[in-house]
Amino acid sequence: MNDYNKKFLFSLVFLTLITLGKSIRCYQCSSGQDPEGEDNCGAYAKFDRTQNIAVECNSEESHMPGSFCMKVTQQGPIGFIWDGRWRQVIRRCASVADTGVTGVCNWGVYENGVYWEECYCVEDECNSSNVVSLSVSLIVCTILLTLYRLNVY
Repeated sequence: MNDYNKKFLFSLVFLTLITLGKSIRCYQCSSGQDPEGEDNCGAYAKFDRTQNIAVECNSEESHMPGSFCMKVTQQGPIGFIWDGRWRQVIRRCASVADTGVTGVCNWGVYENGVYWEECYCVEDECNSSNVVSLSVSLIVCTILLTLYRLNVY
């Protein structure tokens, strides 16, 4: 690979990683704060984007400043309360992931049998989904670096 191709490849990778100076927008709600009989945060029904407005994570509207979004789900075991399972969903901005990475979901079970799941993502309004998606920049960089390592480019 000649020097010109290396500079071009470096410039292309660098430009795909540049983002605007705007903060990320995340949904913020908690099913524990929903009025009785309502499910605005998507604990039992599909999350309705029209009933919630995403906030900029570094604005005064945000309950917690952050650089990525998170969704926390907790679910009690069957028979935990008289009417069966309970679920709680929290969607918000976050600044520190327990694992140190975003774009993943972690899960487990507490000693009392409560199932928990935490998902972290870095795209605007990504915490409305049940699926974690990869960023386009990450995919492009991975392909370019693979081609570079294979000396194809």
